[in-house]
Amino acid sequence: LKAPETRRRRPLPARHGRWQCCVLETSGSMRAEGRPALAKGDGAQLIAQAARQGGDVAVLQLGGDGVQLLLTPGRARASGGVRLRSVGGGGGTPLAQALAQAEQLLQRAQRRQGLLDCWLWLLTDGRTLQEPQPPPSAQHRVILDFDDPRQALGRCATWAAQWGAAHYSALRDL
Repeated sequence: LKAPETRRRRPLPARHGRWQCCVLETSGSMRAEGRPALAKGDGAQLIAQAARQGGDVAVLQLGGDGVQLLLTPGRARASGGVRLRSVGGGGGTPLAQALAQAEQLLQRAQRRQGLLDCWLWLLTDGRTLQEPQPPPSAQHRVILDFDDPRQALGRCATWAAQWGAAHYSALRDL
């Protein structure tokens, strides 16, 4: 063991991996027909996949209580999905605030870890009057649409087209 004055902490090498930010809506409109369980299941699956790939992940929740960081940015662990089980719901949809916070997380990760392959996953029903802008730091954007296909507003599809994002319907079998 070296003497304390000669020990140096080596900087961690920059990792050029995949970094994923999941934004999970839990507003009042998402509470219908089992959507919370489906969205939390999809979020847990995203975390588990990131863990298998050795990537990093963060999860933001948006709903009536504002925006909360459910899973702090860091190495994905399969057990991270457990944090989503107790997530409640209700209230409004502060989507613009959540996407601004996601952008801050993405920028911080890029500064700390160097060049990253950044992904944004937005799990929402699109039932808001806000016109959200995508986080510019996310090179890849995916919108998982929980809007009721029987009474669809089509906002998620519109945002996906404007953002250059992939768009998938989570409820197409209703």
